[in-house]
Amino acid sequence: MMNRTIKSTIALVACSAMAFGALAACGSSSSDSSAKGKVYFLNFKPEAADQWKEVAKAYTKKTGVEVKVQTAASGTYEQSLKSEISKGNEAPTLFQINGPNKDIALKDGDKVVGIPYAMETYGLIYNKALLKKYTELKDAKVKSAEEINSFDKLKAVADDIQKHKSDLGVEGAFTSAGFDSSSDWRFKTHLANLPLYYEFKEDHVTKQPAKVKGSFLDGYKKIFDLYITDSTTPATKIGSKTGEDAN
Repeated sequence: MMNRTIKSTIALVACSAMAFGALAACGSSSSDSSAKGKVYFLNFKPEAADQWKEVAKAYTKKTGVEVKVQTAASGTYEQSLKSEISKGNEAPTLFQINGPNKDIALKDGDKVVGIPYAMETYGLIYNKALLKKYTELKDAKVKSAEEINSFDKLKAVADDIQKHKSDLGVEGAFTSAGFDSSSDWRFKTHLANLPLYYEFKEDHVTKQPAKVKGSFLDGYKKIFDLYITDSTTPATKIGSKTGEDAN
């Protein structure tokens, strides 16, 4: 999944290279890269650092424009961006920001200054081979993935996979619900977005509310409890497991 996402991003950047090529290369048609200008990209995702360097190398080969890719350490991007932006002419040419602000997403007046290039999606990614193997068990709770159409069905299947994990050759129904800094964002940020989204949608909230009612927190707790109960990792160890343990 990650490789496909990165490849899609690289393809997008390659296609959009001309959009910033004129800016990066303005000033001269000389073959001297310094005369052509340069691009400095402050990368947000450490796991994509090598791929961005490939993009930079390909762009430089195509245009002669020097491209510097610097990757902020995990969890330090905003701090790094503030520091780098303050460097005047040495500030990043390209950088990433979070937040769906449509007012500044595309233009500053008539000038294009930003493009949306990534979108968060939510769901459960499952192992087709594992689920198929499970459905072939004599007393399986479902016979196909399509039957898992409610939380109760999901819980029944997850509990049963956990019960039969030795028969299925796995360590648990869900990968580690890690709570270290490399993976806790999946649960305290992304997963927590869902109950907030549906509460704000139901109440027609359009700006930061003074307080959160917690209308959908019961559902949040149920799925989180399931991740921990039917995990490859004992609940006592989730604070020491990393994103790598989820693979």
